[in-house]
Amino acid sequence: MDGDELELHRVEPIDRSTAHGGRLLVLHGLEGTIQSHYLRGILARARQLGWSADALIFRTCNGELTRARRLYHSGETTDLDLVVRRILHERPGQPLALAGFSLGGNVLLKWLGERGEDLPREVQGAAAVSVPFDLERGSRFIERGFSRVYTRHFLRTLRAKARAKLEHDPDLFDPSALERARTLFAFDDAVTAPVHGFVDAGDYYRRSSSIRFLHAIRRPTLLLSAYDDPFLPSAVLDEVATIAAGNPCLVAEFHQRGGHVGFIAGQWPWAPQYYAEDRVLDFLQSSIAVQRSC
Repeated sequence: MDGDELELHRVEPIDRSTAHGGRLLVLHGLEGTIQSHYLRGILARARQLGWSADALIFRTCNGELTRARRLYHSGETTDLDLVVRRILHERPGQPLALAGFSLGGNVLLKWLGERGEDLPREVQGAAAVSVPFDLERGSRFIERGFSRVYTRHFLRTLRAKARAKLEHDPDLFDPSALERARTLFAFDDAVTAPVHGFVDAGDYYRRSSSIRFLHAIRRPTLLLSAYDDPFLPSAVLDEVATIAAGNPCLVAEFHQRGGHVGFIAGQWPWAPQYYAEDRVLDFLQSSIAVQRSC
């Protein structure tokens, strides 16, 4: 297609005698890697429960620069679409469920909404955890208070990748704008938007926010978030809940506490239980078992 490669990490059930035949595709969050705790956790739990599973690693998140004149972003769905088609070509008829975390959840929901009724029959359910449904409001919110710690973390790796990319494609974007960027909004305005054909950060956020696509989703989909998520104003979740109430395919499960891709439970700190992993896999298993459409 564009000369790049996409990386998938594949696991199989621990005990093939108890495998139920379903396949899971997982998408990680902003600057996630195969080492991200939630990604490793859900893949391990999926194996225990009899799933075959794949994790799609977004471009540059495997430590390699892209060869194409692009990076990755919250609204880029063509790579996901390509991977789904590849999996179904390899394993026609195998039920497929999808799970996305944070940025990966936004990509997943946008793709589901874009496709609407035009989805392969094998795609039978989805779950999205801690999604930044409204990218602009999320980007502004994360610049407040303690949440700025996350901004500094993300900007450190994003800026390093952008500088490295400029060494290969020096005309891709304005290097001075990159060096001036001190917020995620400014980074998206300086890099993400011009590299991927958006007018500016506002245009990128408007066209990529999954909240605009929720009404068109036509597969059973769990939306799992927390009101204390430091990446998103709680008012956005209220709007999402209203949209979900009008679409029978959507199950909005919003907790008062849970943070961002957290949902840690259990009595003892040295033996945490990760509620999101079990809830997501339980929902997806039910979707595959019932095989209902909306």
